[in-house]
Amino acid sequence: MTQNTESQFDVIIIGAGAAGLMCALTAGRRSKRVLLLDHANEVGKKILISGGGRCNFTNTGCSPENFLSANTHFCKSALARYTPSDFIALIDKHKIAWHEKTLGQLFCDGSARAVVAMLLAECDAVGVDVRIDHKILDVSRADQFDVQTDKGAYSASALVLATGGLSIPKMGATGFAHDVAKRFGLSLSNVRPGLVPFTVGPDDLALMQPLSGVALSCVASYGKHTFREAMLLTHRGLSGPAILQISSYWKPGDAVSLNIVPDQDAASFLCQRKRDRPRVEPRTVLSEILPSRLASAFAETHLPKQALGEISDKALSDFGRQLNAWRLTPAGTEGYAKAEVTCGGIDTKDLSSQTMETKQVPGLYVIGEAVDVTGWLGGYNFQWAWSSGWVAGESV
Repeated sequence: MTQNTESQFDVIIIGAGAAGLMCALTAGRRSKRVLLLDHANEVGKKILISGGGRCNFTNTGCSPENFLSANTHFCKSALARYTPSDFIALIDKHKIAWHEKTLGQLFCDGSARAVVAMLLAECDAVGVDVRIDHKILDVSRADQFDVQTDKGAYSASALVLATGGLSIPKMGATGFAHDVAKRFGLSLSNVRPGLVPFTVGPDDLALMQPLSGVALSCVASYGKHTFREAMLLTHRGLSGPAILQISSYWKPGDAVSLNIVPDQDAASFLCQRKRDRPRVEPRTVLSEILPSRLASAFAETHLPKQALGEISDKALSDFGRQLNAWRLTPAGTEGYAKAEVTCGGIDTKDLSSQTMETKQVPGLYVIGEAVDVTGWLGGYNFQWAWSSGWVAGESV
C-alpha cells in the first residue's frame, strides 16, 4: 500500500470497500492524488465474505431492471458506462480464474482475496494512499473538505462517501455515510434491511422450527415481483435466495405468496394419485413432490388421517391450491444483522446520475450501497459498486 506523510490531497474517499476501491483506482489513473481511508483493519471486508468466500463479483445479465430505487432510472447511466464486461476484463487482466454458477452469477474459482489483491494492486500502481484503521472523528467543509481522524487531519477539494449501509454491523457497518450526508443537507429515502430472511409468527413457527434446515425450490411472489430459486426453512422463519430476493420488495404487514411445488399443478396431482393409489397415505404421495420431512408435516397439519382414497376431491384440491399459492404473512425480518444489503439510502434526487456528485454540495460524492440503489442477489450489488465507483472516479 502506498502511504506518505501528506495531508493535502485532490480527493479523499472514505470507505475502502468495493465502491471506494474502484473510485480510488479510477481517480488515480487520472493522476489525482487520492487518499483512501477506512476505519477497519483491512480493506474489502464484504468482498472477502461474499459468495461463500469466492466473491460473486458481477452478473452477466445485469440491467437497470435488477435494481430497486425510488428513481428506477437513476442507475442507468453508471451501469451503461461501466459494465460487467469491463470488470471481467479487469479480472482477466489479473489472471483470476472464474466461472458462471447459475443465472449469470460469476464467481472466482479460488478465494475472494484475489479480487481484493487485484484492486489494491491497481490502486498501488497509480499511487493511491491507502490508510486503514483510521477512525473518522469529523468531516467539515469551508474552502475544501477537512477530515479529522484519530491519526491525523486531511484535506481535499473532493470528498467521496463510500462507507456502505447498515447491513452486517458485526463487519463494522455503520450509518456513517447517511449521517454525514444529512449534515450536508441531503435526504434519505426509505432505509430498511434488504436481501434478508423473514421471521414468522407463533403458528407458522410451530410448523417451521422442527423443519429447520429443509430446503426446496419455490416461486416467491409479492405484487408484480416473482423469483424462482431455493427456499430454506429456519428456526426463526424462512430464508434462501427466493426469500431474500422478495424481502427487498416486501412491506410489513403484507403477505407473500409461495409456490412450493412450482413444477406441478398440485391439486390435479393429488386427485390423480387418489385414483391411482387410493390406499396410500397422503404423506407418501406428498413426498413425491416435497422433501419428506415437509411432506409429513403438511400431511399431519392439513389433511385428515385417512388413506388418500378416503379424502374428498375438494379437500385434496383445496390443499393442492395452497401448495401452489401458500400465502404467508411474515412477522418481520432478521434485520440488519442478517441483511446482505441496505435498501434505500441517500436520495438520488440529490445526486447527479452522470457523476454521483451531490447537487447541493460541489465536490461531495456518494457511491455504492450508501445510495438509494439496491440490486438483486447474485452479483448485482457488486456491479453497482464498480459502476458507481468508476463514474465518480472519472469525475472527481
